[in-house]
This record gives sequence, structure tokens and C-alpha cells, in this order.
Amino acid sequence: MTDQSRRKLLLGAAVLPVAAAVPTVLRGTATAAEAAEPPATVVTPADRRYADLVIGSNARFVATPRQVHVVASAAQVVRSVQYAVDAGLKVVVRSGGHCSEDFVHSPSNQVVIDLSELNETGYDPARGAFFVEPGAGLGEVYRTLYKKWGVTVPAGLTPTVGAGGHVSGGGYGRWSRLHGSSVDHLHAVEVVVVDASGRAELVTASRRPSDPNHDLWWAHTGGGGGNFGVVTKYWFRSPDATSNDPTALLPSPPATVLDSLVRWSWPDMTRDAFRRLLRNHGRWHERNSAPGSPYAGLYSLFTVLRKQSGVLDLNTTLDGTRPDADRLLADYLAALNDGVGVPFTHDVRRDPWLMSSLLSRTPDTFSGTRAKVKASYLRKAMPDRQLDIGYDRLTGTDYDNPVGGWLITSYGGAVNTVPPTATALAQRDSINKIVYMTSWTDPAEDAGHLRWIREFYREMHADTGGVPVPGELHDGSYINYADVDLADPAWNTSGVPWSTLYYKGNYPRLQRVKARWDPRDVFNHALSVRLPG
Repeated sequence: MTDQSRRKLLLGAAVLPVAAAVPTVLRGTATAAEAAEPPATVVTPADRRYADLVIGSNARFVATPRQVHVVASAAQVVRSVQYAVDAGLKVVVRSGGHCSEDFVHSPSNQVVIDLSELNETGYDPARGAFFVEPGAGLGEVYRTLYKKWGVTVPAGLTPTVGAGGHVSGGGYGRWSRLHGSSVDHLHAVEVVVVDASGRAELVTASRRPSDPNHDLWWAHTGGGGGNFGVVTKYWFRSPDATSNDPTALLPSPPATVLDSLVRWSWPDMTRDAFRRLLRNHGRWHERNSAPGSPYAGLYSLFTVLRKQSGVLDLNTTLDGTRPDADRLLADYLAALNDGVGVPFTHDVRRDPWLMSSLLSRTPDTFSGTRAKVKASYLRKAMPDRQLDIGYDRLTGTDYDNPVGGWLITSYGGAVNTVPPTATALAQRDSINKIVYMTSWTDPAEDAGHLRWIREFYREMHADTGGVPVPGELHDGSYINYADVDLADPAWNTSGVPWSTLYYKGNYPRLQRVKARWDPRDVFNHALSVRLPG
């Protein structure tokens, strides 16, 4: 097999009737082994497995595709994409099924490529980098990298989230303040794309500026999933790694961590106390989110749900191997509690790193429920005007749901050392991300729950047209917390397009990448990168 054929595996199929099986006849530069490989598993509506494959974590959205292709190799992905293109069917991709909007699970999508069985993690000695396939859950990625080599990739909190979409949107988590975003360690990416003639091909793009496909790599460092093609493999290697020893190619996490849970009593939380606590939290992050801070190894998730929930939770993870770890944690909590005067409980334990990483810290409110998520980046602490809006919305009696509210995560640190144009992930000077969320079970209640969260978000950003326009306080939003309302003029009256809110000045370059690698706009959804012109 030539170098060229390794870089581009051209596989195709004749135009088939919609109900036909995925073809096994290939064309192009496929090897005999690739040509002999069996096709993907194809699941149709008559199959008893179908119902499990057309719904994700957000039960608001259910797909009705003609076919679901469960793939186990890159060659199968190429075949499936080629089949959809030749048959004129809209094709979408699913890895972990955690998309908050209907980009995958929509009635308009006709072929779903399910990547869940393309889920290996390992070391590639030829590239001197670790590979992660898109269907791998983050928990399994952590487990494999740590048990075999003692390293990790800084990525998300939820172990079941698939690597495919998480990484392409930027990726962040507990150790991002210390080690940066997931994409700051992305070495290369393998993608199935469709050229102008309609032929599917497998392309590898790397971090090397001299790589002729470098722009495709760049687009996968925060450009979001479902835009340019189907990722079939990521490779990770830290940019400053010089050794060929696998144990030195990615960050080494601490052997132990301090896991802390603080709970404040909501019934005792007055407006003034709420203001003080949230203000303290924001101002602490203003002071302690610089790269190299002693607190770079501290991450917290502040769960501020409605008063009906009974408590406000702060989960904190801190590098437990630091000799001053206990003092740092105590000082952090003292700063947050300063002047608050509300009863709280505190539980802290020293856990092995992997055990801690496999425990999800996000509220278990989305699995199988109906949900709506919105988000914004914070460059500084929320002002009292916003804190008062939050207090009123979270304590008001006009909305009856204990699981609506905020998730506020620590950010900054090493993330902010990377120039905003070096990756497609443009937000590089924030200190927090804030997620607005609510979930419920009864479809008849959709309108009321959606109205509550949409009005809450609009009121919080009333000074900037109802959305977090990049400026002194906010810096737009995060594409992995997709929110179609940002493209709806009924909810975004700022005059700033959704593309700027997500990508800022990087959007025109993303459009040029789109024009080169997906000129037929095969891969599209409500918030996909648009072709220029």
C-alpha cells in the first residue's frame, strides 16, 4: 500500500435503492483486505434494535432515519457515507448521543452513522501519539491511558460522553486549568470527507503547519461536530513533547486528588447571602485563574439549581499531591464563605485519580429526560444585576421544577495561554463557563419549561440583545452546549450572528475549510458552518 493510499482511502458504491444493503463493491485505492471487510451493521425501522439507536440523552428529540449504520472501522464509515451521498440521503453522525439539540436526532435525517463501536484507545508507535476513536467514552479513554501509560487528556466530566463530538468542539474538564483544552493536545485527525464530485475519501490532517491538510486539523480544534466530515480517529500528543517514550507524551495526572463537596442550605439563603456567595465565587476566579497560579490544579463545579432542590452544591477537585493542598482548599472555601453566613456541610476525601475521574459530577438530570441547555463564557464575576435576576428566577413561585438553574465551572489557567487563532476554539481569556439548564419528563410541559429557560437567559443578557455578546463581561458561548436560539432573531436581538457568538473571528476561516473539504454541504445541521457566499 503506497503512502498516498494510506492517506486517502477512496471507497465508493453505486447508486442504490433506499432500502438496499450497504454495498461491498469498492472502487479506488483500497487494499484487498479493505475490499474484503464486511459492511456496517444496518438497522432499519423493522429491527427491534432501532428504538435504542434513534434517541440520545435528550428525549425531546427522536430520529426516524431509514437506516442506522453501526460501523466498526474507517472503511465502513467511508462506505456508509458514499452510500448516503449516492442515494441522495441526508447523513448525520452520532458518537455518544449527548448533543443537546436535534442535530442527530431529527426526523429530517435519513441515515445515521453510529460510531459507538468504533471505540478503541491505544498507542500508535508510527505516529508517536495516542489514538482515540470517536465512539470511545471519555471514561474509557481515561481508564486506558492511565492504566497502561499513566497519562491523560484534559477532557470532560461525564464518563459516557463520546470523544467524537467532545473533542471537535474543543473539549475541557477538571484538568484544563492545569493542562489546557483537549484540542491543545490534538496531534492529528482522520476524517471521512466528500469531495466536489461526490466521492467519499479518508483523509489524515495533522498539527504540522507544512501538512497540506493542516486546515482540516485546525477546524477540528473547536469547530464543532457535523461540519466537515466524519472523524474516525484522533491522535493526541502534547505539543511540547520531545520524547519517544509514551509515558512522556501527554500530561501525567496526580496520583491522588482532594474531592470536596460543600452544600449550602437553600432555605437559609437570603438575597444578600446569595449575592455574596456568588460574588465571592466569581471574584475568587478573577484572582486565581492566571496560568501558573497555585490554584491551576483546582477545578470546581457549582450547581445552583432552583430553591426547590434544597441545596446549592459545590464539587471541587484539587491536586492532592501538593504539600499545600489542604491549605489551598481551606483558603478557597473560606474565600467563598466570607460574609455569607449560611449553614453548610463539607465533606472532603482523598481519592485515587482514576477513581475520582470516573465519578460523574454533573447532575443526573438529562439521561432519558427532556432538556434544554444554554451557556455563556464569563470573563469576570457576574454583577449584582445579574445575581439578582438569578436569585429571582431560582426562587420564584411561577415555575415549578427543582432541576432548573445554573452549572458554573472553573475555567482559564492553561487554556488562556493559547492564542485565540491557534485553534478554532476562540475563547481564550475567560474564567468561568455558566450553563443554563432545565429538564423534565412530560412532553405536554415542553412550552412552559422552554419559556422559563429562554426568558431567564434573555433577561440575564438584556444589555446585549438577549445573548452573551463578546465584550467586557461575556465572551460568547461554547459550541458543545449547542443552542439553536442563538440563531433565532426572536431570542437574539443583538445583531451579532450566532457564528460570532460561538467562533468569533475564526468563523471566516472555518467557512474556507468548509468550502474546501465539504463543498457539497453534505454535513450540515441548524448550527453548522455555512459555505461562504
